[in-house]
Amino acid sequence: MEDASETRHFRTLFISDVHLGSKAAKTDFLLDFLRTHEAETIILVGDIVDGWRLKRSWYWPQQCNDVVQKLLRKARKGTRIVYIPGNHDEFMRDFPGIHFGGIEVAERLIHEMADGKKYLVLHGDEFDVVVRNARLLAYLGDWAYDTAIAINVMLAAIRRRLGMPYWSFSAWAKLQVKHAVNFIGEFQRVVADEARRAEVDGVICGHIHHAVMEDIDGIHYVNTGDWVESCTAIAEHADGRLELISWGHKVSEAPAGKRPVKMVPVLLPTSMPETAQGEGVRAA
Repeated sequence: MEDASETRHFRTLFISDVHLGSKAAKTDFLLDFLRTHEAETIILVGDIVDGWRLKRSWYWPQQCNDVVQKLLRKARKGTRIVYIPGNHDEFMRDFPGIHFGGIEVAERLIHEMADGKKYLVLHGDEFDVVVRNARLLAYLGDWAYDTAIAINVMLAAIRRRLGMPYWSFSAWAKLQVKHAVNFIGEFQRVVADEARRAEVDGVICGHIHHAVMEDIDGIHYVNTGDWVESCTAIAEHADGRLELISWGHKVSEAPAGKRPVKMVPVLLPTSMPETAQGEGVRAA
């Protein structure tokens, strides 16, 4: 058990797939997380802003501004913040090497941990065949994902009224579809291959909204998850050790000021089931 008001300090935090501009973005969860977690470096691993959805329909409530301002304040206070764009915020890829309010933009980077191990950090959409080669299918998949998220929001409201804990329908449904599970397994394999070509010890990515840490043929594969379904982040401790933090399960969806002071840590699985092999279809 840990106190919600207690601030934790890390060497590095890795966050991805916030999707600011989407109604499904859990900005309140992320703000809670950012208030109680500090780091020397924060690496934003893509899809922080959801440009695809903003093009279809503008949605930018105050909490989206609050997240941006929180990150800018951390940058002003000395935190190094690196923004690696993804497919939903690909407009940022036109500005590699540029600083915005103290936030650096980079296509990808090699991060050296405190223990000397090197990790390739990238969003990962370049390894999604549908996103790269069939743009229309990618947009259709994005629409289907929006529908699943809408169902997720409705079920979350019902469960909250019944006093039940948060549970992600969209995450559950994705893992029930064989092609989606197969896609995750194939995605992990090709990303690990890219890390091997870069001659590093591991890889940290996002894109598929599936938080996990596991070894794949000698490469430490780490996925940061998302702040739409699972609300997860990866933290590097002062000794180089990595921790997967599941914040969505630690914070109640009760209104602000009524959240419980005590939070129960949740252990996430460190690997995919054996069925996650072969070829598949796109992720979010």
